[in-house]
Amino acid sequence: MILNQKIDLPILNKKDVSLYIKREDLIHPLISGNKFRKLKYNLVQLKAQGKNQLVTFGGAYSNHIAATAYAGNLKGVKTLGIIRGEELQYIWKENPTLEKAASNGMQFRFVSREAYKAAHRHVLLEALREEIGDFYYLPEGGTNALAVRGCEEILTKDDSEFDIISCPVGTGGTIAGLINAASPQQMILGFPALKEDFLMEDICKFVENSNWKLCREYHFGGYAKVNHELVCFINEWSEKHALPLDPVYTGKMIFGLIDLIGKDYFKPKTKILAIHTGGLQGIHGMNQYLQKKNLPLLSI
Repeated sequence: MILNQKIDLPILNKKDVSLYIKREDLIHPLISGNKFRKLKYNLVQLKAQGKNQLVTFGGAYSNHIAATAYAGNLKGVKTLGIIRGEELQYIWKENPTLEKAASNGMQFRFVSREAYKAAHRHVLLEALREEIGDFYYLPEGGTNALAVRGCEEILTKDDSEFDIISCPVGTGGTIAGLINAASPQQMILGFPALKEDFLMEDICKFVENSNWKLCREYHFGGYAKVNHELVCFINEWSEKHALPLDPVYTGKMIFGLIDLIGKDYFKPKTKILAIHTGGLQGIHGMNQYLQKKNLPLLSI
């Protein structure tokens, strides 16, 4: 059973709010958090279809790319990642995420940002099928109906005591699973890591319940964008609670929750369960970026 770690902070005592973190990051050292959940049933389906190749999309520091490569290696499945940024073909060995994915057997195709756009992906996939034959396709971020099914298993019967279930939001699969699995009286709060507006539509493809809301004020400028304040918050949190946070997803969610608690967003006696979705592998790559920007580094 995954640990629900209770957090002790003065602001929580002052506002009479309880905060627990579900440590999904501890599921597996390399296939952690929601990536484990999303891959679970997709790998079962891949085998059921008699396929042995998996193709997916991802960015240079993608948790999905890293986890898919490792899972493929573990299950004896060939993996190919279509990576955003054709310039990376010359420097990918300097990228800790891609280097690790390659060590787990993943092959890469680096494409321009224009070709990578969702509207053009069918062209890439058709050309790839002609070249390498049939394969199992997993969308960027791993979100599809089977991924949502896996994410529904994050919540257990014991979690019904919580009033609020909170999670970071990337492609929407994790929050969709939580919405489907939650008790009727629970509210699901999502903290998007992106500025884009398509999330509502994407999430609604997989859910019927209306007990959810997106808190859009804590993306820090967009996907993988960070600043001095967020880095210091994550480092302080890690030191005080022995609980590492990634800067792209979970760190922003926790920052947002603490800010909302301080602003009396939640009623006294509210019990919050925040889902740690893993992603800690990305800290090494983020520190490369922070070093170039002369910003403080994240603790590892």
